[in-house]
Amino acid sequence: MEIAPEDEVVVVGGGVIGLTTALVLAERGRRVRVWTRDPVERTTSAVAGALWWPYRIEPVARARAWALRSLDVYEELATRPEATGVRMVEGVLGEADLDGADAWATVRLPGLRATTAEEYTGPGVWARLPLIDMSTHLPWLRERFLAAGGAIEERTVSDLAQVSAPVVVNCTGLGARELVPDASVRPVRGQLVVVENPGIRTWVTSKAPDGQMAYFFPQPGRLLLGGTADEDEWSLEPDPAVAEAIVRRCAALRPEIAGARVLGHRVGLRPTRDAVRLEREPLSDGRVLVHHYGHGGAGVTVAWGCAEEAAGLAAASP
Repeated sequence: MEIAPEDEVVVVGGGVIGLTTALVLAERGRRVRVWTRDPVERTTSAVAGALWWPYRIEPVARARAWALRSLDVYEELATRPEATGVRMVEGVLGEADLDGADAWATVRLPGLRATTAEEYTGPGVWARLPLIDMSTHLPWLRERFLAAGGAIEERTVSDLAQVSAPVVVNCTGLGARELVPDASVRPVRGQLVVVENPGIRTWVTSKAPDGQMAYFFPQPGRLLLGGTADEDEWSLEPDPAVAEAIVRRCAALRPEIAGARVLGHRVGLRPTRDAVRLEREPLSDGRVLVHHYGHGGAGVTVAWGCAEEAAGLAAASP
């Protein structure tokens, strides 16, 4: 078995959680390797619409702290949007109201206000939030990690015991279901439609009375339309009927979307768990395993706050 240096960490998983965690560790002086089955452009994170907002993630108090720390980072990264893929963009949180907003939101996001009837037909909140272009952000994370001395290896891990480093960080997302194994990790399928942007500059998230979601996010050169949240669905094949329904729901919010040319379809499986697992597990052979998975659809939102906590667990004394 390979004998790893005492300061070496292997992060298993190359999505936004794994890459951000590896980057934080590398910039804290650790020798870090990322083992990933897929290049970053083919991870689940690459499919994300990536609006910063805590979404279906537990435990609420910890997730809020992770999200707010990540917001600090994204606001700084948004000063260099062409490089980082992060922009601060205005839009509408549909079916929300200021009276029902958490206190943290009104304090940390002072620009929140109720929408006007021209902006949104139902109750809504106008907000300026980070919107992340993952096609730019993931490669930027990778390059910053490599510049910090990290290394990335494309390899499949079927057993965490295979990883010989003194510290292993398990950022395998949905893969943790079989790898740990942890049957509480389950997929929530999301489907998106990518269309030419007919001139829309703001984003909208909406939820109809029947529970159907509609959202659109303007990204450079395109508009992302969503979406779905189908629990325990594993198919990665786009469903044409679902795609048509997504376009129809979004066009009900902005009619010009109906005529937009379709550029592509995306499907991703959000790695959902009743609560994020972020904890340290000492192993019998003296090594340390840090579990860091189960972020669902909020991985981008909490990535930096979670990464810093995971890095602290990786550095803690036995």
